[in-house]
Amino acid sequence: MNAWLPALVAGRLLRLAWLLPLAATGLFVLISMAPIDPVQAYVGGRTSQIGPEQREAIAAAWGLDRPAPERFASWLGRLVQGDLGRSITFNAPVLQVIAARLPASLALVGSAFALSFVLGTLLGLVAGATRGRWPDRVIRTIAVVLAASPGFWIAILLVALFAVGLGWLPACCAAPPGRLDSEVALADRWRHMVLPVVTLSVVGLAPLVLHTRQSLIAFLDGPAARHLAAHGARPLHLAFGPGLRHAAGVALTLHLAGAGELFGGSVLAEAVFAWPGLGQATVRAATGADAPLLMGIGLATLLFVFAGNLLADIAARLADPRLRRAA
Repeated sequence: MNAWLPALVAGRLLRLAWLLPLAATGLFVLISMAPIDPVQAYVGGRTSQIGPEQREAIAAAWGLDRPAPERFASWLGRLVQGDLGRSITFNAPVLQVIAARLPASLALVGSAFALSFVLGTLLGLVAGATRGRWPDRVIRTIAVVLAASPGFWIAILLVALFAVGLGWLPACCAAPPGRLDSEVALADRWRHMVLPVVTLSVVGLAPLVLHTRQSLIAFLDGPAARHLAAHGARPLHLAFGPGLRHAAGVALTLHLAGAGELFGGSVLAEAVFAWPGLGQATVRAATGADAPLLMGIGLATLLFVFAGNLLADIAARLADPRLRRAA
Protein backbone atom coordinates (compact mmCIF):
# COMPACT_ATOMS: atom_id res chain seq x y z
CA MET A 1 0.00 0.00 0.00
CA ASN A 2 1.25 3.50 -0.80
CA ALA A 3 2.60 5.47 2.14
CA TRP A 4 0.44 8.51 1.42
CA LEU A 5 -2.83 6.80 2.38
CA PRO A 6 -2.03 6.02 6.06
CA ALA A 7 -0.51 9.48 6.46
CA LEU A 8 -3.60 11.11 4.97
CA VAL A 9 -6.00 9.12 7.17
CA ALA A 10 -3.93 9.79 10.31
CA GLY A 11 -3.87 13.51 9.60
CA ARG A 12 -7.62 13.66 9.06
CA LEU A 13 -8.27 11.68 12.25
CA LEU A 14 -6.15 14.15 14.22
CA ARG A 15 -8.30 16.97 12.85
CA LEU A 16 -11.43 15.05 13.83
CA ALA A 17 -10.09 14.60 17.38
CA TRP A 18 -10.15 18.35 18.06
CA LEU A 19 -13.12 19.08 15.81
CA LEU A 20 -15.53 16.80 17.71
CA PRO A 21 -15.29 18.64 21.08
CA LEU A 22 -15.63 22.02 19.35
CA ALA A 23 -18.66 20.82 17.37
CA ALA A 24 -20.27 19.32 20.47
CA THR A 25 -19.78 22.53 22.43
CA GLY A 26 -21.14 24.68 19.61
CA LEU A 27 -24.16 22.42 19.17
CA PHE A 28 -25.00 22.51 22.87
CA VAL A 29 -24.68 26.31 23.04
CA LEU A 30 -26.99 26.75 20.06
CA ILE A 31 -29.55 24.30 21.43
CA SER A 32 -29.45 25.98 24.84
CA MET A 33 -30.14 29.35 23.23
CA ALA A 34 -33.26 28.05 21.42
CA PRO A 35 -36.45 29.89 22.52
CA ILE A 36 -38.37 26.61 22.91
CA ASP A 37 -39.25 25.37 26.39
CA PRO A 38 -38.49 21.61 26.45
CA VAL A 39 -41.05 20.96 29.17
CA GLN A 40 -43.74 22.86 27.26
CA ALA A 41 -42.86 20.96 24.09
CA TYR A 42 -42.99 17.66 25.97
CA VAL A 43 -46.37 18.46 27.56
CA GLY A 44 -47.86 19.67 24.28
CA GLY A 45 -51.63 20.11 24.31
CA ARG A 46 -51.94 18.95 27.91
CA THR A 47 -50.74 22.30 29.29
CA SER A 48 -54.01 23.03 31.09
CA GLN A 49 -53.85 19.63 32.80
CA ILE A 50 -50.33 20.05 34.17
CA GLY A 51 -49.70 22.03 37.34
CA PRO A 52 -46.47 23.75 38.45
CA GLU A 53 -45.44 20.80 40.62
CA GLN A 54 -45.82 18.38 37.71
CA ARG A 55 -43.84 20.67 35.42
CA GLU A 56 -41.04 20.73 37.97
CA ALA A 57 -41.17 16.95 38.26
CA ILE A 58 -40.95 16.56 34.48
CA ALA A 59 -38.00 18.97 34.32
CA ALA A 60 -36.24 17.07 37.12
CA ALA A 61 -36.88 13.70 35.44
CA TRP A 62 -35.14 14.87 32.27
CA GLY A 63 -32.44 16.82 34.11
CA LEU A 64 -33.73 20.12 32.73
CA ASP A 65 -33.74 21.76 36.16
CA ARG A 66 -29.93 21.82 36.29
CA PRO A 67 -27.76 24.64 34.87
CA ALA A 68 -26.68 24.27 31.23
CA PRO A 69 -22.94 23.78 32.00
CA GLU A 70 -23.79 21.00 34.42
CA ARG A 71 -26.03 19.28 31.86
CA PHE A 72 -23.30 19.53 29.23
CA ALA A 73 -20.67 18.08 31.60
CA SER A 74 -23.02 15.21 32.44
CA TRP A 75 -23.65 14.57 28.74
CA LEU A 76 -19.90 14.51 28.02
CA GLY A 77 -19.36 12.05 30.84
CA ARG A 78 -21.95 9.68 29.40
CA LEU A 79 -20.58 10.19 25.89
CA VAL A 80 -17.15 8.92 26.95
CA GLN A 81 -18.91 5.73 28.08
CA GLY A 82 -20.71 5.39 24.74
CA ASP A 83 -24.05 6.73 25.99
CA LEU A 84 -25.62 9.61 24.05
CA GLY A 85 -28.44 10.02 26.54
CA ARG A 86 -32.17 9.52 26.21
CA SER A 87 -34.40 11.23 23.67
CA ILE A 88 -37.20 13.33 25.14
CA THR A 89 -39.22 13.17 21.91
CA PHE A 90 -39.13 9.39 21.45
CA ASN A 91 -38.59 8.41 25.12
CA ALA A 92 -35.85 6.01 24.04
CA PRO A 93 -32.02 5.94 24.05
CA VAL A 94 -30.56 8.24 21.42
CA LEU A 95 -28.37 5.46 20.02
CA GLN A 96 -31.47 3.30 19.59
CA VAL A 97 -33.33 6.08 17.76
CA ILE A 98 -30.37 6.73 15.44
CA ALA A 99 -29.83 3.03 14.77
CA ALA A 100 -33.50 2.52 13.93
CA ARG A 101 -33.69 5.47 11.52
CA LEU A 102 -30.21 5.50 10.01
CA PRO A 103 -30.82 2.70 7.44
CA ALA A 104 -33.77 4.60 5.91
CA SER A 105 -31.69 7.78 5.63
CA LEU A 106 -28.70 5.94 4.16
CA ALA A 107 -30.92 4.25 1.58
CA LEU A 108 -32.35 7.62 0.56
CA VAL A 109 -29.02 9.49 0.55
CA GLY A 110 -27.15 6.63 -1.14
CA SER A 111 -29.70 6.31 -3.94
CA ALA A 112 -29.75 10.08 -4.48
CA PHE A 113 -25.94 10.17 -4.47
CA ALA A 114 -25.70 7.50 -7.16
CA LEU A 115 -28.46 9.03 -9.30
CA SER A 116 -27.11 12.56 -9.14
CA PHE A 117 -23.55 11.41 -9.83
CA VAL A 118 -24.48 9.40 -12.92
CA LEU A 119 -26.91 12.02 -14.24
CA GLY A 120 -24.69 15.01 -13.43
CA THR A 121 -21.59 13.44 -14.97
CA LEU A 122 -23.48 12.34 -18.10
CA LEU A 123 -25.08 15.76 -18.64
CA GLY A 124 -21.76 17.50 -18.02
CA LEU A 125 -20.03 15.33 -20.60
CA VAL A 126 -22.76 15.95 -23.18
CA ALA A 127 -22.60 19.70 -22.52
CA GLY A 128 -18.82 19.76 -22.81
CA ALA A 129 -18.80 17.68 -26.01
CA THR A 130 -21.39 19.98 -27.64
CA ARG A 131 -20.21 23.33 -26.24
CA GLY A 132 -21.75 26.30 -27.95
CA ARG A 133 -24.50 24.23 -29.57
CA TRP A 134 -28.09 23.74 -28.48
CA PRO A 135 -27.56 20.67 -26.21
CA ASP A 136 -24.96 22.62 -24.27
CA ARG A 137 -27.22 25.65 -23.95
CA VAL A 138 -30.20 23.55 -22.83
CA ILE A 139 -28.20 21.64 -20.22
CA ARG A 140 -26.60 24.78 -18.80
CA THR A 141 -30.01 26.47 -18.59
CA ILE A 142 -31.45 23.49 -16.72
CA ALA A 143 -28.46 23.48 -14.36
CA VAL A 144 -28.84 27.18 -13.58
CA VAL A 145 -32.59 26.83 -13.01
CA LEU A 146 -32.08 23.88 -10.66
CA ALA A 147 -29.36 25.72 -8.76
CA ALA A 148 -31.73 28.66 -8.20
CA SER A 149 -34.77 26.54 -7.27
CA PRO A 150 -35.54 25.81 -3.59
CA GLY A 151 -35.67 22.13 -2.78
CA PHE A 152 -39.12 22.32 -1.19
CA TRP A 153 -40.49 23.96 -4.35
CA ILE A 154 -39.16 21.12 -6.49
CA ALA A 155 -40.64 18.59 -4.06
CA ILE A 156 -44.06 20.27 -4.22
CA LEU A 157 -43.96 20.31 -8.02
CA LEU A 158 -43.06 16.62 -8.18
CA VAL A 159 -45.85 15.70 -5.75
CA ALA A 160 -48.38 17.86 -7.59
CA LEU A 161 -47.48 16.37 -10.96
CA PHE A 162 -46.68 12.70 -10.37
CA ALA A 163 -48.65 11.96 -7.18
CA VAL A 164 -51.70 14.23 -7.32
CA GLY A 165 -52.07 14.98 -11.03
CA LEU A 166 -51.06 11.73 -12.71
CA GLY A 167 -51.34 9.39 -9.73
CA TRP A 168 -48.29 7.41 -10.81
CA LEU A 169 -46.32 7.56 -7.58
CA PRO A 170 -47.13 7.75 -3.85
CA ALA A 171 -46.73 11.12 -2.16
CA CYS A 172 -45.34 10.02 1.19
CA CYS A 173 -43.84 7.42 3.46
CA ALA A 174 -41.41 4.57 2.85
CA ALA A 175 -44.17 2.00 2.44
CA PRO A 176 -47.96 1.94 2.05
CA PRO A 177 -49.49 3.22 5.32
CA GLY A 178 -51.18 0.65 7.53
CA ARG A 179 -49.21 -2.34 6.25
CA LEU A 180 -46.59 -4.35 8.12
CA ASP A 181 -43.03 -4.41 6.82
CA SER A 182 -43.34 -8.11 6.05
CA GLU A 183 -46.35 -7.40 3.84
CA VAL A 184 -44.65 -4.73 1.71
CA ALA A 185 -43.21 -5.92 -1.59
CA LEU A 186 -39.89 -4.65 -2.86
CA ALA A 187 -41.58 -2.99 -5.83
CA ASP A 188 -43.75 -0.94 -3.46
CA ARG A 189 -40.69 0.22 -1.55
CA TRP A 190 -39.03 1.34 -4.78
CA ARG A 191 -42.15 3.25 -5.85
CA HIS A 192 -42.18 5.11 -2.54
CA MET A 193 -38.49 6.00 -2.96
CA VAL A 194 -38.77 7.56 -6.41
CA LEU A 195 -39.99 11.07 -5.52
CA PRO A 196 -37.78 11.56 -2.43
CA VAL A 197 -34.70 10.31 -4.29
CA VAL A 198 -35.35 12.51 -7.34
CA THR A 199 -35.94 15.54 -5.09
CA LEU A 200 -32.77 14.92 -3.09
CA SER A 201 -30.66 14.18 -6.17
CA VAL A 202 -31.29 17.73 -7.39
CA VAL A 203 -29.14 18.95 -4.47
CA GLY A 204 -25.66 19.50 -5.85
CA LEU A 205 -26.59 18.42 -9.38
CA ALA A 206 -25.95 21.82 -10.97
CA PRO A 207 -22.35 22.22 -9.67
CA LEU A 208 -21.57 18.67 -10.75
CA VAL A 209 -22.86 19.30 -14.29
CA LEU A 210 -20.97 22.58 -14.67
CA HIS A 211 -17.69 21.33 -13.18
CA THR A 212 -17.76 18.18 -15.30
CA ARG A 213 -18.45 20.27 -18.40
CA GLN A 214 -15.57 22.62 -17.63
CA SER A 215 -13.20 19.75 -16.84
CA LEU A 216 -14.01 18.06 -20.15
CA ILE A 217 -13.56 21.33 -22.07
CA ALA A 218 -10.15 21.78 -20.46
CA PHE A 219 -9.21 18.28 -21.61
CA LEU A 220 -10.54 18.81 -25.15
CA ASP A 221 -8.52 22.00 -25.47
CA GLY A 222 -5.36 20.27 -24.28
CA PRO A 223 -2.57 18.81 -26.42
CA ALA A 224 -3.54 15.18 -25.77
CA ALA A 225 -7.06 15.63 -27.18
CA ARG A 226 -5.81 17.66 -30.13
CA HIS A 227 -3.31 14.90 -30.91
CA LEU A 228 -6.07 12.26 -30.82
CA ALA A 229 -8.35 14.46 -32.94
CA ALA A 230 -5.60 14.88 -35.52
CA HIS A 231 -5.51 11.07 -35.83
CA GLY A 232 -9.23 10.89 -36.53
CA ALA A 233 -10.82 10.61 -33.07
CA ARG A 234 -14.36 11.97 -33.03
CA PRO A 235 -15.57 14.46 -30.37
CA LEU A 236 -17.99 11.99 -28.76
CA HIS A 237 -15.26 9.34 -28.60
CA LEU A 238 -12.96 11.85 -26.95
CA ALA A 239 -15.67 12.91 -24.51
CA PHE A 240 -16.80 9.45 -23.43
CA GLY A 241 -13.40 7.78 -23.74
CA PRO A 242 -10.30 9.57 -22.41
CA GLY A 243 -12.38 12.63 -21.54
CA LEU A 244 -14.56 10.57 -19.21
CA ARG A 245 -11.51 9.25 -17.39
CA HIS A 246 -10.22 12.80 -17.06
CA ALA A 247 -13.48 14.29 -15.78
CA ALA A 248 -14.71 11.39 -13.62
CA GLY A 249 -12.09 11.97 -10.95
CA VAL A 250 -13.04 15.64 -10.63
CA ALA A 251 -16.74 14.79 -10.59
CA LEU A 252 -16.37 12.09 -7.92
CA THR A 253 -14.18 14.33 -5.74
CA LEU A 254 -16.66 17.20 -5.99
CA HIS A 255 -19.62 14.93 -5.29
CA LEU A 256 -18.03 13.29 -2.25
CA ALA A 257 -17.04 16.67 -0.86
CA GLY A 258 -20.68 17.72 -1.13
CA ALA A 259 -21.91 14.77 0.94
CA GLY A 260 -22.74 17.10 3.80
CA GLU A 261 -25.00 19.20 1.60
CA LEU A 262 -26.72 16.05 0.39
CA PHE A 263 -27.23 14.82 3.95
CA GLY A 264 -28.57 18.22 4.93
CA GLY A 265 -30.98 18.17 2.01
CA SER A 266 -32.35 14.86 3.26
CA VAL A 267 -33.87 16.73 6.22
CA LEU A 268 -36.13 18.63 3.82
CA ALA A 269 -36.90 15.60 1.65
CA GLU A 270 -37.79 13.44 4.65
CA ALA A 271 -39.98 16.17 6.14
CA VAL A 272 -41.90 16.71 2.88
CA PHE A 273 -42.35 13.02 2.08
CA ALA A 274 -42.73 11.77 5.69
CA TRP A 275 -39.71 9.54 5.22
CA PRO A 276 -38.88 7.72 8.50
CA GLY A 277 -35.22 8.64 8.69
CA LEU A 278 -32.90 10.88 10.67
CA GLY A 279 -34.08 13.96 8.82
CA GLN A 280 -37.61 13.58 10.07
CA ALA A 281 -36.29 12.83 13.56
CA THR A 282 -34.22 16.02 13.39
CA VAL A 283 -37.30 18.12 12.67
CA ARG A 284 -39.21 16.56 15.56
CA ALA A 285 -36.25 16.95 17.91
CA ALA A 286 -35.79 20.60 16.93
CA THR A 287 -39.44 21.50 17.48
CA GLY A 288 -39.35 19.69 20.82
CA ALA A 289 -36.00 21.10 21.99
CA ASP A 290 -34.76 17.53 22.38
CA ALA A 291 -31.12 18.36 23.16
CA PRO A 292 -29.80 14.76 23.55
CA LEU A 293 -31.24 13.66 20.19
CA LEU A 294 -30.11 16.82 18.41
CA MET A 295 -26.60 16.38 19.82
CA GLY A 296 -26.51 12.75 18.73
CA ILE A 297 -27.77 13.47 15.21
CA GLY A 298 -25.38 16.43 14.94
CA LEU A 299 -22.38 14.27 15.80
CA ALA A 300 -23.57 11.53 13.44
CA THR A 301 -23.87 14.11 10.66
CA LEU A 302 -20.39 15.40 11.41
CA LEU A 303 -18.96 11.90 11.10
CA PHE A 304 -20.85 11.42 7.82
CA VAL A 305 -19.44 14.66 6.41
CA PHE A 306 -15.97 13.74 7.65
CA ALA A 307 -16.17 10.38 5.88
CA GLY A 308 -17.32 12.07 2.67
CA ASN A 309 -14.48 14.59 2.75
CA LEU A 310 -11.94 11.86 3.50
CA LEU A 311 -13.16 9.80 0.56
CA ALA A 312 -13.03 12.94 -1.60
CA ASP A 313 -9.40 13.50 -0.62
CA ILE A 314 -8.55 9.88 -1.39
CA ALA A 315 -10.36 10.02 -4.75
CA ALA A 316 -8.56 13.25 -5.68
CA ARG A 317 -5.17 11.69 -4.98
CA LEU A 318 -6.02 8.54 -6.88
CA ALA A 319 -7.08 10.65 -9.86
CA ASP A 320 -4.09 13.02 -9.69
CA PRO A 321 -0.79 11.46 -8.51
CA ARG A 322 0.72 14.93 -8.08
CA LEU A 323 -1.48 15.49 -5.01
CA ARG A 324 -0.05 12.43 -3.24
CA ARG A 325 3.23 14.18 -2.57
CA ALA A 326 1.35 16.92 -0.69
CA ALA A 327 -0.51 14.48 1.58
